[in-house]
Amino acid sequence: MPALLVNIDVPEIEAAVAFYTRAFDLQLGRTFDSAFVELVGAQANIYLLQKAAGSESDPSARSSRSYERHWTPVHLDFLVPDIDQALARALEAGAKQESPISDHAYGKLVLLADPFGHGVCLLQFNAQGYDAIATAAQGSSRTAAGDRPRF
Repeated sequence: MPALLVNIDVPEIEAAVAFYTRAFDLQLGRTFDSAFVELVGAQANIYLLQKAAGSESDPSARSSRSYERHWTPVHLDFLVPDIDQALARALEAGAKQESPISDHAYGKLVLLADPFGHGVCLLQFNAQGYDAIATAAQGSSRTAAGDRPRF
């Protein structure tokens, strides 16, 4: 199975380290240079990359980096044991709450934005988690959810 690394572009490393370590109880791992650091403590390491607002993400990009609130098809979900406590911690660190805590068949969910415009969710699974809504994969007796952390 391939390893997963998460890279997050941010406009300022120090502010991003302060937010992500306070909001989600991550720790600073390695520092590669003044614009590239590693955060540890989640199942995948998170790498913060300082990139200036307005800079190109790649030569073929039709838009430049913006740290205003923006939509992206990829976002982070942090699985937490207590969503109320985790929400209070994230808000205190500077997150913006974008929805009330909502109940679902799999647990509770709240939508947030980090101070850099990225969408972030907090998710508290119930006893079934995603198994509550999963169907078996074709040709398998196993549910699509597979192994996952349980809080």
